[in-house]
Parts: sequence; C-alpha cells; structure tokens
Amino acid sequence: MKKTLCVLLFLALVALPMFAQGSKEEAANKEDYKLVLKMSHVFAPNEQLTKSLDIVVKKIYDRTNGAIEIQQYPQSQLAVYKDGVEQVVRGAKFISVEDPSYLGDYVPDFNALVGPMLYKSFDEYEYMIQTDLVKGMLKQLEDKYRIKVLALDYIFGFRNLKTNKVITTPADLKGMKIRTPGSQLFIDTINAMGATATPLGFSETLSAVQQGVVDGLEGTMDAYGSNGSAEVAKNMALTQHFLGTCGVYINADLFNSIPAEYQTIIQEEFTAGAKQMIGEITNNYEKTKARLEAQGNKFNEVDSAAFAKTVESVYANMKGVTPGIYQILQDELAKMPR
Repeated sequence: MKKTLCVLLFLALVALPMFAQGSKEEAANKEDYKLVLKMSHVFAPNEQLTKSLDIVVKKIYDRTNGAIEIQQYPQSQLAVYKDGVEQVVRGAKFISVEDPSYLGDYVPDFNALVGPMLYKSFDEYEYMIQTDLVKGMLKQLEDKYRIKVLALDYIFGFRNLKTNKVITTPADLKGMKIRTPGSQLFIDTINAMGATATPLGFSETLSAVQQGVVDGLEGTMDAYGSNGSAEVAKNMALTQHFLGTCGVYINADLFNSIPAEYQTIIQEEFTAGAKQMIGEITNNYEKTKARLEAQGNKFNEVDSAAFAKTVESVYANMKGVTPGIYQILQDELAKMPR
C-alpha cells in the first residue's frame, strides 16, 4: 500500500510541470490570438441595424481585449445578399447580415419562415424561431452547408409600400414597378401583390424613383425615416407584407476554430444586440412616423385581407420546401401562449 502511494505521488510530481507547461502554452496562445472579421450588409450608417451592430462589435472587441475585431461595412461596401452568404459558405473571415430568405438557397424552408403576411407581431416571430421546427432547420444548415447562425432576430420592423400614390388594394398596384432586393421571395411576393417587382441595388434605388424607372419601393418605418426614401416617395401604404428581419451568419468551421471563451462572448453579444435593436425599433416607430408626417409624408391603412389572399400563391409555388410548410408554420404559431 505504501509502495503504491509512493508511486502515485512520484507520477503526480513528474506530471505537474507538464500540466503547468501546457497551461502556459494555452495562455500564451490565447494572448497571441487575433482574428479580424469583415461584416457586411446593405443598411445605411444611420439605420438602427448599423447602430446596434456598432455596439455589438465594440463590446466584443472590449471583452476579448482586442482579440476579436469585427469591421462593419454598411451600405453594400462589400458582398451582400446572396454573394454575402456565399462568402460564409466558402469559409471566408466574413460575417453576413441578411434576410433569412437568402438561407432559402440552401434550406428552402427558410423562405417560408419569413414568408409574406405570416406574422402579426414581433413576438410571434420570436416565438417561432425558438421552436424545434426552426432549430431543426438551423441544424441542417450548419451540418450540410457549414453556416452557423448567430442570430435570426435583428428585427427592423414590418415592411410597407412606399410610393407617391395612395395604395389601398392590390388593384392599385396594377402597372406599377416596385423596387425590391434580389431575393426571389421578395420578387415573387411583390409580383403576387399586383405590381411588377424590379430588383435593384439600394444605391441605385432613390435615383430610380426620382427618374421614374420604378414607381416606388418597399421597406420599414426605420428605413423610411433614415435612408432618404421619404424624400422621393411621399406616401406609405401600411401593407405589412413582410416582417423585416436579418440574421447574422458565420462559417461554422471558422467559428469552431475560435477559442471557446471568445465563442461565448461573440454569441452573447450578438444575442444581446438583437434584443437592444428590437427595443429601439419599437420605441422609435411612432416618433419616426410623427416626424415624417410633420414633413409632409402620409400614411394609409390597406385592405389587408385582400393582400393576404394574393400572396397565398407565393407559398404554393415555393420550390423545395416541406409539403404543407405554410400550414405547419401556422400550426406552430397556434401553440404560442397568448
């Protein structure tokens, strides 16, 4: 017994310097670690998403003592939309901030998740993305395509039509060209609503409205009050045809290569940033609307039931989605505590 104890003590003494050396090397590696990520999206510098992400990247930098530096490039300075998500899939040191419909190129059910006329409140969407249904979609996205989703709920409000004409029914859109992002979901929805969807980069959009190339655009109250569209399109029809939201995407292998402590910080701050943004968007809606009304912009309600009827075909024609996905999503929403 004494002999056994002596042997164990000897082994422990021998191993101690090795453990200490390992700890020193781990600390040294962490101290030397530095990762610079570029983050791209289409939003203007003064829109709430950009401002909220400014806070996120600063907190990540501070909490990691500069080890993780995220450089934000707003207003399409780098790859956006489909091209931005492709950068993530390829493993670039890149964070894409895009509408979840762009994930539909990989897992088609994401198109339905953010489909037209599905949600009536932010809370409904927040509930949906926590369901097992959506968690399964996220797992498929990561397992098959190595896209890790850090957040899905950078909500910037419901999207509405912005034109120089009062729109109340789908018939009012006949013959009108409405600018959309390049997402097929947006294109199909605007076409179904009665207009002709015209995909354009936002940098071209305001001049296109002024020159009559398009008759208007669609977007949120926050965008209306901050990106210049209120100056060229004086009327907003409150169609609420989409819940405007962005997700935050990074390559899964890249993320897994980051020290675990920093992974936790990154996830915590992007989660907190989404909550902060939702609070700001909610608090500022009426203020922005009142300010724009004082400047001469007008707002009108619409025949929501008529518009909802038009977009049923969008779900029916979605390619590659789970059969009956629209009803499945509605059934999930029906389970939400009220």
